[in-house]
Amino acid sequence: MDVKELIESIGAEFYTGVPDSQLKALCNYLMNTYGIDPQHHVIAANEGNCTALAAGYHLATGKVPVVYMQNSGIGNSINPVASLLNDRVYAIPCIFMVGWRGEPGEHDEPQHIFQGEVTIRLLEDMGITVYVLDKTTTQADIKAQMVRFRPLLDQGKSVAFVVRKNALQYGEKVDYHNDFAMRREEIIEHIARIAQRDIIVSTTGKASRELFEIREREGESHQYDFLTVGSMGHSSSIALGIALNKPNTKIWCIDGDGAALMHMGAMAVIGANKPENLVHIVINNEAHETVGGMPTVGGHMDLVKIAEGCGYLHALCVEDLQSLDTALAEAKKASELTFIEVKAAIGARSDLGRPTTTARENKESFMKYLKS
Repeated sequence: MDVKELIESIGAEFYTGVPDSQLKALCNYLMNTYGIDPQHHVIAANEGNCTALAAGYHLATGKVPVVYMQNSGIGNSINPVASLLNDRVYAIPCIFMVGWRGEPGEHDEPQHIFQGEVTIRLLEDMGITVYVLDKTTTQADIKAQMVRFRPLLDQGKSVAFVVRKNALQYGEKVDYHNDFAMRREEIIEHIARIAQRDIIVSTTGKASRELFEIREREGESHQYDFLTVGSMGHSSSIALGIALNKPNTKIWCIDGDGAALMHMGAMAVIGANKPENLVHIVINNEAHETVGGMPTVGGHMDLVKIAEGCGYLHALCVEDLQSLDTALAEAKKASELTFIEVKAAIGARSDLGRPTTTARENKESFMKYLKS
């Protein structure tokens, strides 16, 4: 169905969430219609963040908000859903719009398979009534469902539309871009070249896909790399766990701005522990590019100052390849916790593939190399 018909049928005035490729039509509509507007649309750091923000909206206005997310983000939302929204606590109603990745019977990436199997059950276990929206759903169906949902919302209960693949359409395009020149793939090429046989932990999405293809293209082994295919925002914590237990091995973490924002508390823990062998690199293109290009707040903050405030001993920002190479070479030689923010353009190759090895094969090869 056309996303405009869905918006009209729901009748909400405020949307907040974390972008999802399955909900790209919705995200693009919201960006074209509102942009980032605190009265109507806010992109949050993580799904718990947007759930709590929605609660604040309801407390201030008495109106029902919409929270959108990929189903992988349900875990982040569980705490505020169960201990804030629930009708046995504050009874704050909310409409969830959830992209159903890994739906049983639909081919998807390994990190989505189990999440897809338990999506409906997780929502229902949290007391959220679910309606599944697919390609055959009509505007009349949504309006009828909203009539059924209204008494639940009036009681302070939450409801959810779980959106199947290709269920929503939106005819207009949105151009997501910034003014930076370096491409993420060439940035990762330079990191891999300097790192040589050091360990690299890469964040979920296109960064890990690009690292895999760089290794293939250069005829290099994948054993040096841990490709974090899921668990967005946790690559830096994975890297910390490795760095603390392999103190004589240089560890490079390739992070993204959206991922770093999602669980920024990890930076405080890293800074407090100060592993001398860890280099934390955030490639900041100010966008959730892997799921469509919608903006993060990465362009409205000083990540270097945040890193310094968290206790990183050396932190800097680079915007060109020459400065990047200098920073990487210095980090390679240094014996101190280092943070490098790299400003990057939005965009990736249209023919970018996916790893041809399984997540489990990646883990086993990686652990074997670490052990050696």
